[in-house]
Amino acid sequence: MAGAITRGVLFVHSAPRALCPHIEWAAGGVLGVRVSLDWIPQPAASGMYRTEFSWQAEQGTGARLTSALRGWAHLRYEVTEEASPGVDGGRWSHTPELGIFHAVTDVHGNVVVPEDRIRAALDAGQGDPVVLVRELDLALGRAWDDELEPFRYAGDGAPVKWLHRVG
Repeated sequence: MAGAITRGVLFVHSAPRALCPHIEWAAGGVLGVRVSLDWIPQPAASGMYRTEFSWQAEQGTGARLTSALRGWAHLRYEVTEEASPGVDGGRWSHTPELGIFHAVTDVHGNVVVPEDRIRAALDAGQGDPVVLVRELDLALGRAWDDELEPFRYAGDGAPVKWLHRVG
């Protein structure tokens, strides 16, 4: 019996040109169909390319796509999977420096932080707001969002502005 069908999106934020056909092959292997993606230059990273691909498949496909792409050098990507009857959605974010972050998402795409994770953050903080904020940022995947945001924004065709901290 086949599982319930859901939808999602594979966002490749930056990939070297040589890796693009391998990404198509890996995604096609997971989805069971030939995948041909439209690659465009990524303005946030010279020599890199980006693409987006909407998919429809069985629940759990988001995790399988993420696993098929993990560990590849110079690859930044995100995979989303919509919530479906009886199953929460998910978002997987990957950067070469940070690896993979996974979050459960609700029907609106919001990150859901489980009660136990919040309790662990409170316990780790033990009244220290700096530690509490650090733990909650980790639970929300803030480092991944911070690193991916220039690539997401550039993907909308917007000019990239790099700000550097001084002092």
